[in-house]
Amino acid sequence: PKSLMLRTHCQTSGWSLTEQDPYNNVVRTTIEAMAAVFGGTQSLHTNALDEAIALPTEFSARIARNTQLIIQEETHITNVIDPWAGSYMMEKLTQDMADAAWKIIEEVEAMGGMTAAVDSGWAKLKIEAAAAEKQARIDSGKEVIVGVNKYKLAKEDPVDILEVDNVKVRENQIARLNAIKAKRDQAQVQQALDALTSAAESGQGNLLDLSIQAIRARATVGEVSDALEKIFGRHRADTQKVTGVYAAAYDSAEGWEKLKGEIDQAAEQLGRRPRVMIAKLGQDGHDRGAKVVATAFADLGFDVDMGPLFQTPEECARQAIENDVHAVGVSTLAAGHKTLVPAIIEELKKQGADDIIVFVGGVVPAQDYDFLYGAGVKGVYGPGTPIPASAKDVLEQIKKAQAQ
Repeated sequence: PKSLMLRTHCQTSGWSLTEQDPYNNVVRTTIEAMAAVFGGTQSLHTNALDEAIALPTEFSARIARNTQLIIQEETHITNVIDPWAGSYMMEKLTQDMADAAWKIIEEVEAMGGMTAAVDSGWAKLKIEAAAAEKQARIDSGKEVIVGVNKYKLAKEDPVDILEVDNVKVRENQIARLNAIKAKRDQAQVQQALDALTSAAESGQGNLLDLSIQAIRARATVGEVSDALEKIFGRHRADTQKVTGVYAAAYDSAEGWEKLKGEIDQAAEQLGRRPRVMIAKLGQDGHDRGAKVVATAFADLGFDVDMGPLFQTPEECARQAIENDVHAVGVSTLAAGHKTLVPAIIEELKKQGADDIIVFVGGVVPAQDYDFLYGAGVKGVYGPGTPIPASAKDVLEQIKKAQAQ
């Protein structure tokens, strides 16, 4: 019976965090956390104030943890089952949301259920369209983000960040894996993995139970995945992108049309449209921001390719060369930029394509910009950069590289 209970976990928004004036993020997270509690969540995660800049420090993580404790222990809103009951505004909003949700549920049912909707790419495109529309409203100033497109600070004070030594982390992980493999009973591990493959092939047995048994025998996540991949193959994320959504929502027609005209002129000079590839490297599985950038660039007139998730620098360079792109844009959120970005630049050189420029966007601390420029990056666009501004800069960098 317990497994049938509906339990809800909420996490405050990572998207709404800003690199600019980051202490505002404490306020944003508090409001979002209270909204989740008012909505009846049973489990809650609060983001740290510096997560739009880097991985959280111990200092910022403590504030995030204490935000929950203050709501729980000091406000007493957790003592009331439904604090907003009877509020006309809240009841109306709830009803509107339920009605809109029901329309989507009916649409999904007509497709053959959620599995079919996910398989077709419909669900992901819906999310990406909403994200692109929202970003366009922010970039055009139609929607206010305090400290980003309104009430900006004249001078930003630096924030202490968590510095991650990617090379050291990788070496430590490899050493730990080697130590585990040296101590475990290899025959027992192989037996557990073979049982997993057999169950996948026959359709008989509980794959979750068999996976747990393999892990308890000290098989690695990769080995368990490989055992299942033999039968099921490997999932390749769909790289469809929405079109027209960003352009339709961008409320600054004059600047938009001017930039589109510049891209058209560049296409005549280059003999073809400027072509960019948006890439996700390493184990960073967050691609919504990358899809928003790809959508906006395409709406402006770039030819845009999307690389799959979890690419290696070698795979990314090969795809960029095969697709004959002018530029590769690396979207990074997982603090791997100081290792992966120099690696892609080196790989492009190795494969004879050092005329392809590399630019970087996402969660990159300002302290790391000089390192990336020193490695050969032509543009770095941190959180809050309006996409048209980054697109214009990328265009200029492409024209400069092609002129040399």
